[in-house]
Amino acid sequence: MSDPNSPKLVTLFGGGGFIGRYASEALLKRGAQLRIAERNPKSAHTLQPLSKVGQIQLMPANVTKDKSVEAAVEGADAVVYLVGTFDTEKQKALHVDAPRRVAEAAAKAGVKAFVHISALRAGEMGDSNYSNTKKAGEEAVWEAFPNATMLRPSVVFGPEDEFTNRFAGMMRLPMTPVLAPQTKFQPVFVRDLGEAIAKAALDPDTYGGDGWDIAGPDVMTMMELNEKIAELSGQEPNLAAFPRIAGDFISSFGFLPGAPMTKDQWKMLAHDSIAHADCRGLKAFDITPTPMDAVAGDWLIRYRKGGRFGTGRHG
Repeated sequence: MSDPNSPKLVTLFGGGGFIGRYASEALLKRGAQLRIAERNPKSAHTLQPLSKVGQIQLMPANVTKDKSVEAAVEGADAVVYLVGTFDTEKQKALHVDAPRRVAEAAAKAGVKAFVHISALRAGEMGDSNYSNTKKAGEEAVWEAFPNATMLRPSVVFGPEDEFTNRFAGMMRLPMTPVLAPQTKFQPVFVRDLGEAIAKAALDPDTYGGDGWDIAGPDVMTMMELNEKIAELSGQEPNLAAFPRIAGDFISSFGFLPGAPMTKDQWKMLAHDSIAHADCRGLKAFDITPTPMDAVAGDWLIRYRKGGRFGTGRHG
């Protein structure tokens, strides 16, 4: 029998990714031992300076292989599934089949907590394959592990994101197209999401068996988001709202100027991505949502003309 006072061992599938790094940081601060399980666990090397000797185990794992998954969950107190993709051809495998496999293995191994990272408004984005496979993944996980915690984050922003950084980079173009300018979003700070993941993993008695929308404090349209990113990055771009017919045409090529975009991602842009009105969200985790204004300028400043030491629009 394990010592109830010993540090909890948490296996994170995809722990070396953008969200995984912040979830890992929050868990390390709480004294947990981590097992980073993914195809290339060396991607988690940035976590080493945050940990004590022996606090992190890097383990190669393949979520499509039973034996690999079973080895990764063996002896764990909690398991976190963070794997996701915008590649439509891989979504069923990674959003439905793999989380089912991991949840079944976790239940069989006697794991106490399972945290699954889904998506805000999963299953509510029309015929979007990404959204619908995320919803199917939730159902598969709960069937295998009824006490699982389902976290449904909005679009996530942070220093290494492909959201604020992508838009800020596109603003260097002579014209910045803004598709779906009136679609609403509620971006969440990655460190807030990481804290929620850590709390859910370490306290299944409180958070298990339920689902939670994880969103930030501000609801903004796509145009307002672009304007905010321009302000925080000290740029004065030529923002041009594009009608939907233009988006249909552009997305057929699989990219925007300066950025890839699948047809499926374009389908999701037809729907608002905001928390449900009765959502308890981050408040249920005793986390005060961080507004973009408070933090994004710290990394977006590098897009200012002249970089960090440039005068920009506010000089």
